[in-house]
Amino acid sequence: MSGDGLKTVLVTGGVRGIGRACAVALGGPGRAVYVTHSNPESPGVSQTLDCLRAAGTDFCEAQCWCAEDSVEAEARIRGIVEARGRLDVLVNNAGIIRDGISVRLSDEDFRRIVEVDLFSVFSLCRAAARHMLKARSGRIINMSSVVAFTGNPGQANYSAAKAGVAGLTRTLALEYASRGVTVNAVAPGFIDTDMTRAIPAKASEALLYRIPLGRMGEPEEVAAAVAFLASDAAGYITGQTIHVNGGMYM
Repeated sequence: MSGDGLKTVLVTGGVRGIGRACAVALGGPGRAVYVTHSNPESPGVSQTLDCLRAAGTDFCEAQCWCAEDSVEAEARIRGIVEARGRLDVLVNNAGIIRDGISVRLSDEDFRRIVEVDLFSVFSLCRAAARHMLKARSGRIINMSSVVAFTGNPGQANYSAAKAGVAGLTRTLALEYASRGVTVNAVAPGFIDTDMTRAIPAKASEALLYRIPLGRMGEPEEVAAAVAFLASDAAGYITGQTIHVNGGMYM
């Protein structure tokens, strides 16, 4: 077991977009940061580790595993705790989309999104909490979405899963509060990532019209909210969803 005292952070889906921004925001001197990914061939793996090292992070490691596999999640988190002696912050960011109008959405596409975007959050929270509750300290931040609150045509599965994340967050916050562990969510709006850059120009213009601030957000703006919730300054905040959406939902 490591005795270096580094504050230890785990960010799932942490090698691109919002996940990478969160990892870097939570890195730096005195930190050990683990990021997960599902594609060992992704150039984002080395790029993220380079960003973490450039930020002065004392230790960083990328691990390839499936967040929705509860057995593996339990083993991986146990391994991190055994290696570092602690787990201080968990950011549940891993997720996928499989869009489609509800009447044409297959059972498999609905179940798969719920499995990855909701069940994995529960599974990882449960695994992390077993260590955090013993330590009587910890921060859990779950990634929800603006569409959990507004709905979005073609995303019945994603909206339902992300709404579930918000409800799960509130319940876990109640369960863990007496042991000093806070659980909060961040709900991004439309953020400038690889996924949103793939939206056709006409659809992108329509999206911007719905955003009072008139632009998409940056991954770093979401990460700033995550970093705050992970900080000592947010010690009296739990069970909340912080909206980062340019005024799209109020």
